[in-house]
Amino acid sequence: MTFKAHLCAGLFAALVCGGTPAIASSIVPAAHQPTYAEGDARAPFGWVDFCRRMPSECEIDRTQPDRVTMTPHLWKLVGQVNTRVNREIEPMTDQAHWGTVESWDIPTDGIGDCEDYALLKRQRLSAAGVPRRALRMTVVIDEVGDGHAVLMLRTDRGDFILDNKRDDIRAWADTGYTFVKREHESRIGWTSLGGARSPLATAAR
Repeated sequence: MTFKAHLCAGLFAALVCGGTPAIASSIVPAAHQPTYAEGDARAPFGWVDFCRRMPSECEIDRTQPDRVTMTPHLWKLVGQVNTRVNREIEPMTDQAHWGTVESWDIPTDGIGDCEDYALLKRQRLSAAGVPRRALRMTVVIDEVGDGHAVLMLRTDRGDFILDNKRDDIRAWADTGYTFVKREHESRIGWTSLGGARSPLATAAR
């Protein structure tokens, strides 16, 4: 089955099975300059532990594209997944949830913090047919100077951010964040984003 067919099938399932959450516009977003990698970066400890426990979630399939073509169907799908996961998961710190400072997990119990939201979005979009190689876990500094994890979707129209702080999908440069590092798209590991800054302020949820 082609990527487009997988994507349409996933979109159909989302529409039929999941109710009707608020979604992003089906109009393809404007193109923008993507982020640029600047060499290797140390992987977050929580990611290393997550990959040890769930190695299949961290494998790199180099036959997949590292960017996807943005279409109205894809734009609608990522908006739906972002909104639905944001509404499904109860926010809680790892310290309160697990008794540890950092633990990256797919939140099967309905509880999690920023990286757990992003991991679930990554899993669901991959299951819907979006190549996982184009879905990159990303670490940023947020609008108040705290570390924060988001999911980056890499496309032919630039890099878009799925964030548990908001339901709308934004170009990376419209988030107000400083971009620190993301998953490497060619091997297991992380790559530096050089502290690229987005100029706009964010609206925390």
